[in-house]
Amino acid sequence: MIQLVIGSQWGDEGKGKVVDMMAQNAHMVVRFHGGNNAGHTVVINGKKFPFHLIPSGILQKKPVVIIADGVVIDPDVLLEEMAIFEKMGINLKKKLVISPRCHLIMPYHKELDQAYENARGKNKLGTTKRGIGPVYADKVSYNGIRIYELLNWPLFVEKFKFQAAIKNKILITFGVSPIKVETYLPIFKKLAEKIRPMIDDTFSLFQKAIQQKKQILLEGAHGVMLDNSFGLYPYVTASNVIEGGVNIGSGIPSKKIEEIWGVVKAYTSRVGGGPLPTELFDKVADVIREKGYEYGTTTGRPRRIGWLDLAAVKFACQLSSINRIAITKIDILSGLSQIKVCLGYRLNGKKIAFSQCGYQELEKLTPVYKNFSGWKEDISKIKSFNKLPKNCQKYVKFIEKYLDVKVKIISVSPERKASIFL
Repeated sequence: MIQLVIGSQWGDEGKGKVVDMMAQNAHMVVRFHGGNNAGHTVVINGKKFPFHLIPSGILQKKPVVIIADGVVIDPDVLLEEMAIFEKMGINLKKKLVISPRCHLIMPYHKELDQAYENARGKNKLGTTKRGIGPVYADKVSYNGIRIYELLNWPLFVEKFKFQAAIKNKILITFGVSPIKVETYLPIFKKLAEKIRPMIDDTFSLFQKAIQQKKQILLEGAHGVMLDNSFGLYPYVTASNVIEGGVNIGSGIPSKKIEEIWGVVKAYTSRVGGGPLPTELFDKVADVIREKGYEYGTTTGRPRRIGWLDLAAVKFACQLSSINRIAITKIDILSGLSQIKVCLGYRLNGKKIAFSQCGYQELEKLTPVYKNFSGWKEDISKIKSFNKLPKNCQKYVKFIEKYLDVKVKIISVSPERKASIFL
C-alpha cells in the first residue's frame, strides 16, 4: 500500500508527528519535494527531534528513508543531520537512500535569495532565505547542478566555476559579495565522499517495492496553500506540494496512492508574507502562539495565527483527493471560551470561492464565520473520542461534515503516542 501525508493549510500542520506514527508499519518513508526550508518535528518522551531533509520516519526501526529526485539538498544541512543520527547509533548506510537526480543548493543560491529579498524592499516575500527558489529556478533553466554531477568531481568543479561566474555578476549588481568557489570545494568534496554509499536509483527501488506490495509512506513538506501552481503565488514555495507532485518528485504514479492523508491543524498558522484571511491580531493570537509554540522549525520566526479556514482546507481536499484527515493541535484550543471557523468569503458583498481568489482578493475579502463554544478541560491524556469534551467532539464532527472526509486521527499533544485513532 502507498500512503501520502500532505499539509492542507500553509504548512506547519504537524505532518512530522503523523508521518512518524505511520512510519512504524512502512517499509519506505519518502521525501519527494522541497528542501531544508521545510521543518518537521517529532517529540518522543519530551525530547524534540527537528527534521529538515531526512524523512521523519528515520526514528522508526522498520523503514528505509529515501530522499527522492524532487528534493533539493543543502550540503551543510544534510551533513549536520547525518551526524546527529549517526551519534544516535543509526547506521545510515543501511537506513538512508538518496537519488542522484537531487539538485544541490549551491552557495550562490543562498546569496541570490538574500539579494532578491533586499531588492524587493517593502514587497519582500518573506522567504526562508535558504536558496530554495533560486535552486529550483536553475533546475528549470538548465543551470542546475545535481548529485549526479557531484559524483563526477572534475565535471562538478567545472560546472560550479561556470555558474559562479554568472551568478557573481548578479550578486555584485545587488551589492552582495561574490562567491569564491575554492572556499566551498572542501565542503562538497566531503559531501561526495560521505553520501556516495547511499546513492541509488530510487525509481527502480520504488518499482520493485510496488511489485512486491511493500508499504510506502510519502512525506509531503509545506502545505497546499504554498503549492507553486495552486497556492497564493507569489507567496508560495518553489515546489509542487499537491498529490501530483509525488509523480514529479519520485516517479511513483499518483494513481498508485491508496490513502491520501490531509493534516489539518485545528487553527491556522503561517510563516512569511502574503494574505491570511482569518489572521488574528489580538490576545487570542498571542495565547495560541505561546501555548502552541508557534515558531518556525526552520527559521525560528513567530508564526502568524488565525482561526481555522475550512474554505481553504476544502479546496486542498478537492485538489489532492484527500480521503483521510488527521487533526492536530486541537489541545491548544482548550481554555478558549469561543472558537471560530471560516466557512467561506465575501468580497464587495458577494460570495467568492477560494479558487477564484488571488492574493489581492484574499487581502480585501471578509471571512464568513461560524461560532463554537469552547471547552476548558485538558485533553492531552485522552485516548478515546467519546472521552473528549462535548464541545470538542462537536468541533471535530463539524470539520468532518464540512470537508466530507473522515477524520481518522486526532492529535491531543506533541508526544508520539498522544493521539486518538478513529
